[in-house]
Amino acid sequence: MLRTKTWMAVLCAVALAGCSGGGGKATDSGAAAGGGEAGAAAITVGFSQVGAESEWRTANTRSVKESLAEPAFRLKFSDGQQKQENQIKALRSFIAQKVDVIAFSPVVETGWDTVLAEAKAAGIPVVLTDRAVNVPDESLYVTLIGSDFVEEGRRAARWLVDDSKGKAGPIRIVELQGTVGSAPANDRMKGFAEVIGQDARFKIVRSQSGDFTRAKGKEVMEAFIKAEGKNKIDVLFAHNDDMAIGAIQAIEEAGLKPGEDIHIVSIDGVRGAFEAMKAGKLNATVECNPLLGAQLAQLIRDVHARKAVPRRVVVDEGVFTRDQAAAELPNRKY
Repeated sequence: MLRTKTWMAVLCAVALAGCSGGGGKATDSGAAAGGGEAGAAAITVGFSQVGAESEWRTANTRSVKESLAEPAFRLKFSDGQQKQENQIKALRSFIAQKVDVIAFSPVVETGWDTVLAEAKAAGIPVVLTDRAVNVPDESLYVTLIGSDFVEEGRRAARWLVDDSKGKAGPIRIVELQGTVGSAPANDRMKGFAEVIGQDARFKIVRSQSGDFTRAKGKEVMEAFIKAEGKNKIDVLFAHNDDMAIGAIQAIEEAGLKPGEDIHIVSIDGVRGAFEAMKAGKLNATVECNPLLGAQLAQLIRDVHARKAVPRRVVVDEGVFTRDQAAAELPNRKY
């Protein structure tokens, strides 16, 4: 879906950009920071966020707001509250108010064709952050900045393969998926299955969405334990740390020891995960860096100036285990 192209290829089909916007639950943001050249006009950016479903998302929002601040930018921010219809409404409001650039993190991959075509017709370039979209015409957006979710799934699975050296099968896995239809849920599932599918010991016995939230992660894990029995689950793979932390509570309430009776690997690398690893309750987390603001700001400057930009900007990330948690915890910024 994400081929190597540049914004220069899109410029042939895009006219001059316009002015400002916001929609739904939107706010103007700007104060006390920013860069840019003295005397240069502020770039008006309409940004639609998924919501505030996790520690990761909260950190991501903070990074975006801090980096797209005055005097270099004028930010129109809209919280989608995890609903696609809210985000589409916000994007249409940004178009109507003629922002210079639209940036957004799509709650799901599909269903964006019409509104993105409207932005293109209005001459407003679109930058995707964190999550991808699935559209037949890839000229509807300029670039995507964010993590490689498929690789994150692979990294979680590679950690599990290494953790399971010498263990006889079957190794029974339950999976807490992210929001149904979202890019991280689809891709993390794909990458994880790709790696464990090469080892006959591993079997995913249950897989269900926990919607990336702590409460839902706990609820679904309770159902997994009830359905499978206390001694029939060897591993939990959670698509994010918040669901894993909720699941840890369910495991403890079932009289089991998370991190021992059930080994747990999750994705994001938030402080809560490092605290759980330090306590011995989480075995590993795959980092997904939410602090994209500074890179996003530069990307928007380049797009607005009609400079060539990469079609895909990937963030550098790592994998952390509970042996590293105590030393790394003080360094976590989210």
